[in-house]
Formats: sequence, structure tokens, C-alpha cells
Amino acid sequence: MTASLPQHPVVMAGEHILTVQEALEPLYMELEQQVETKLVQVAVSAGWSAAEAIEAIDELKRHEILSMDDGDN
Repeated sequence: MTASLPQHPVVMAGEHILTVQEALEPLYMELEQQVETKLVQVAVSAGWSAAEAIEAIDELKRHEILSMDDGDN
């Protein structure tokens, strides 16, 4: 994840204690995968190759990370 989450514990079933990040990360990763899959499908239907779509998604991610880093200064 790109944002820093507080590390406050969250009590889950069976008395297993997780941080908020540990509790949300699997769902976040699943949703991110679904979004990327949909983006590739749309790009392919618009005539792009899957490789071009993946490259474009990666470039968007790099741009987002760089934008966040610029905001920290």
C-alpha cells in the first residue's frame, strides 16, 4: 500500500489480533487485481495489446508514486 496506516490492533474472531493494515491488505490486493484485470480487458477491446495495457498501467502507477513523493517535500 502506498499510504501509511496506523498500526492500532483490531481484534478479530478467534481472538486473533491484527493491525488495520493486516486486516485490509488482502482485500486491497484482491480489488487492485480486479481493477487491473478490467483495465486490461477494456484496453484490449479498444485495440491495444495486453502488453501495451500492462505497460500503461505500470506507467500510471509510477506516475502516482512520483506524485505522492513530490507532495511529501
